[in-house]
Amino acid sequence: MIISGGPGSGKGTQCDLLVTKYGVKHISTGDALRHHVKTGTDLGKEAKAYMERGDLVPDSLVIGICKAEMETSEAKTNGWLLDGMPRTKAQCDALETMGLVPNLFLRLDVPDEVMMERACGRRQDPVTRQIYHIKYKKAPTEEIEKRLIIRSDDTVEKMTNRIAQYHKNMSAVSGSYTEKLVVVDGNRKPTDVFPVVCDAIDKALAK
Repeated sequence: MIISGGPGSGKGTQCDLLVTKYGVKHISTGDALRHHVKTGTDLGKEAKAYMERGDLVPDSLVIGICKAEMETSEAKTNGWLLDGMPRTKAQCDALETMGLVPNLFLRLDVPDEVMMERACGRRQDPVTRQIYHIKYKKAPTEEIEKRLIIRSDDTVEKMTNRIAQYHKNMSAVSGSYTEKLVVVDGNRKPTDVFPVVCDAIDKALAK
């Protein structure tokens, strides 16, 4: 399945819950790109300039990462949960060309101002890569809280750009999966959103 939504819409939280429940391989293009940037691979160096501006990383780079992740034995055996792609019509077409067609395309809808508050309050533990929030999900210990960092793309300036990019591309992306699209109100507690997401998955699998 593909889970979609603007930055700060709660995709990551839902993905963690879905992996636990269904055992699928979670493929997060954002995490994968950040990993390549941090480890200084050729792909990472190329992507870094785009990410620092808050611009979309070119399709060719994103698709290369996704294809490798989807061809792992884990993804082939347990199924995959794609998070962070497709973000453009070209990416939708590329996935279809590769035969990577989802059972379900799920979109989390959240107002822009809520996404802004969620994202700009996020903090990441550089050791575990776990995400916390200064208001909604505080670090469990003082030791962890002291080492938390702000991700470079979670600033007001970059979030404004990322949200605008999301809206610009979303109608075209959703249009590519009209028959498999389920829209969920993401402006609720994660525990209230999750049962609705699971219901959509179960119905899609029953088809």
